[in-house]
Amino acid sequence: MWDQNRHNAGPASRPVEDFGQYCRSIPDFPKKGIIFRDITCLLKNGPVFKRAIDEMAWHYNLQKVDTVVSIEARGFIIGSALAYRLGSGLVPVRKKGKLPWRVYRKTYDLEYGQDELEVHQDGIEPGQNTLIVDDVIATGGTVEAVAKLIGEMGGNIIGAAFLIELTDLNGRDKIKDIPIFSLTKF
Repeated sequence: MWDQNRHNAGPASRPVEDFGQYCRSIPDFPKKGIIFRDITCLLKNGPVFKRAIDEMAWHYNLQKVDTVVSIEARGFIIGSALAYRLGSGLVPVRKKGKLPWRVYRKTYDLEYGQDELEVHQDGIEPGQNTLIVDDVIATGGTVEAVAKLIGEMGGNIIGAAFLIELTDLNGRDKIKDIPIFSLTKF
C-alpha cells in the first residue's frame, strides 16, 4: 500500500537517500579515460536495492503505468523489479537478433559506430502508458532510439527512469520531451 501523505509531501520536502554511495567508480573501464559507474554493489545489498526500487516506484505511484520498457541488459534488472512494484507489464528491448518473433528495429549511433535495438511488434499497444527504464543514462542515444520505437508503435511515453544519470554527457538533450527521473547523478 502506498503512503499517500508521503507522496503529497512532494519531492522537494522529503529527504532522499544518497544511492550513489552504493555505486563503485572504476577508472579506465572499459577504456582509458572512462569512469565506469558500477551498480553491482547496490544490487547485491538486498535492503538497499529494495529501497532504490521503492523510491523509483514512489515517483510514479500516482501515474498509470501500463508497461515498463526495459533496455538490455542491466535495464532488465531495474525494469523487472520496478514493473513488479508498479503492477505493470514488462517489455524488453534487445539488441539485434535476440528476440524470437517479429520485431520493430531502430538503428542508433554509438560513440564509434552504430547498433540496433529491437522490440516485439506486439509489445506495446497504441495508447498504452509506457515508462522507459535503464540503469544509466549517458549520452541518451539508446533511450532516444527506444523512445522512437515506442512512438512508432503508438505508445504514450510518460517518462524515463534511471538509477544513474551521468550529467556531464548531456543525455537529457536527446530526449527533451520526456520527463526524466534519476535516482542519483554523477
